[in-house]
Formats: sequence, C-alpha cells, structure tokens
Amino acid sequence: MLKAYGMKDIGRCRSVNQDYIFVSEKPIGNLPNLFLVADGMGGHRAGDLASEYTVSMVREAVEKSMQNIPLQILKSAFQYANQKLLEKAQESPAYTDMGTTLVAATVIGDTAYVANVGDSRLYKVGSAIRQITRDHSLVEEMIQMGEISKEEARNHPKKNIITRAIGVSHIVEADYFDTELAKGECLLLCSDGLSNMIEDSQIKEILDRRRDLRSGAEELVETANQKGGRDNIAVVLVEQG
Repeated sequence: MLKAYGMKDIGRCRSVNQDYIFVSEKPIGNLPNLFLVADGMGGHRAGDLASEYTVSMVREAVEKSMQNIPLQILKSAFQYANQKLLEKAQESPAYTDMGTTLVAATVIGDTAYVANVGDSRLYKVGSAIRQITRDHSLVEEMIQMGEISKEEARNHPKKNIITRAIGVSHIVEADYFDTELAKGECLLLCSDGLSNMIEDSQIKEILDRRRDLRSGAEELVETANQKGGRDNIAVVLVEQG
C-alpha cells in the first residue's frame, strides 16, 4: 500500500513561505494519487501566490483530464497551470515576473511517473539515493558543460538562477521521467531549501533510520534548519509499502 507524508517550513531566514505542497494518496481525476512541490519566486507575497495558485491549477487540470497516459496528464496540467499563472500575473503590478518551480509525481503499480521544471527535485531512495529529476539552473548547465564540479556548484554565487519555471514564458519546458519504485523504496520531492542545505548522502542516512515517513520528513526539515535554514523547506515523502 502506498503511504505519503508532506510538510513545509519557513526556515530560519525568510519572512514569507513561498513553498507549497500537495499530497493525495487518493485518486485525483484519472491518476490514483498525486504529489506536488512548488517553490515560488517573485516580489513580496507574489512568490507564495505563484506556488499555491500553480498547485491548485495543476490539481484542477488533472481532475478534469480525460487522458489516461500519466505523463500526458502531467504535461497537459503543467501547460494549463503555466497559462493560468501568466494570466494571473496580469491582474496586479505586484505580480509581475512571478513564477514557480514545480515537481510532480504519481505512482501507478511499481512505476513512478515524474515531471519537473526548475530546481525542485525528486529523489529515489532505497539501497542508494538517486536524483531522478535534473535541475533547470545555470549551475547545472555549467556542470553539464564541464565548467564547474558538483561540489563547486553547491556554494556557487549563481546557485539560485533557474533557467526554466512555470509562469515565465508561454511555453513551459518541463522534463518527464518514469522510474521503478520497489517495495520499501521511497520518493523524496523537495524544494532547494532542503537540497541546498543537506548533502545527498546525509539525506539517505536520515531516511534509512526513519521510524516512519513523518519522522523522516521532520528530521530532514530539522537538519536543514540546523545547517542554517537559509530558505523555505518543502518535503514530500512517498513510500511503496
């Protein structure tokens, strides 16, 4: 049986929480479950509006979708949310340039279907930890070009520059993945407020000793805060029972 738990935290340095999550172990439209993490960007209050509104629009699109192919459902939902956020941004000068990252997952049988745009991530954690998504960020492009190492990227001054997001152009370029999820393995969806603060190896250590998903999520958030909590932190854990 599939189990899930999600939580978000404002962190130690921010006055507004621009992260937003959605966790449903029950069917949403033609998907048997749905898990979302969004990390908003924009001026004061615009970032938190962007993430919450985008998540609600994805949910709305999935609920209405007549498609049956999981990644097609997610792709259409991302496009719909992108268009709705662009329209929302026209309502007030305060909303200009608002946008959000977005990572989504649904698990059907022993397969997880994943979509992402921006630098919010999905990991698969079992005997090893593996990042399934690829960051859409300037430093990730620099890594791919061989200009910097992964270690140098962690503290690079341009670490927060993302190259793709919901709400910044009329066509959203998301990436889509599927990966096997075996019994006992779990998915971690998270914002960069977690992944920037904790090394992948430590994420795995924390999840290996979890009593349950809630304790694992709470320790991840607590550890990110202990290491400085420089950003909002969002965590969603999904486990194949």
